[in-house]
Amino acid sequence: MKKLSVIMPVYNEKAFIKRAVAAVLKAKIGKLAKEIIIVDDGSGDGTSAILKKIKNRKVKVTFQRRNMGKGAAIRRGLKEVTGDIVVIQDADLEYNPEEYPVMLAPILDKKADVVYGSRFLGDRPHRVLNFWHMVGNHFLTQLSNMLTNINLTDMETGYKMFTREVADSLKLKENRFGVEPEFTAKIAKMGCRVFEVGVSYSGRNYDQGKKIGWKDGLYAVWCIFKYNFR
Repeated sequence: MKKLSVIMPVYNEKAFIKRAVAAVLKAKIGKLAKEIIIVDDGSGDGTSAILKKIKNRKVKVTFQRRNMGKGAAIRRGLKEVTGDIVVIQDADLEYNPEEYPVMLAPILDKKADVVYGSRFLGDRPHRVLNFWHMVGNHFLTQLSNMLTNINLTDMETGYKMFTREVADSLKLKENRFGVEPEFTAKIAKMGCRVFEVGVSYSGRNYDQGKKIGWKDGLYAVWCIFKYNFR
């Protein structure tokens, strides 16, 4: 039986973590087995205490000694996966686990090696948030597209699903949010078959705990050039 490995990077998500784990466990994925690999990235708000109480054979929790960033948490999670397919699931539930089947379909049909869940495709509901954040996302996506020569609508999406073969070949280096353009540059160089599907998006604002900022955007530009020209 094929298995889906859900990597969930977590940093200071005390208000969301119980709901996030419950939502992933509840998500229907047909006949596939499921495992959740939670990487607590040095949380200091009580998240760690909540995670230590989880008793479920489908959930494995690992703890980083200090906060290192989303990319570092993903790398740690990739070392723990045992599934045939991997998906990154943010713990804040901006992306809905109920949409796993939409992302799984191109991989299970053997048409795709990587599937991006795009916030800018389709007619699924999206929370309306910052205009300039959207402009920044479009700019980074188009810059990445020009250098990778793949036509994405949402390079920066946190919803990326890929086969175990891709996972084993990635060798990611970035510790923070630079992991998104790094991932895209590397799967483009690998010649992966890439699909996009429209997903819903229930974004948070900064008052609600959103962590990415303008400095991350500038660094993403550097990463786009760095990993496409290396």
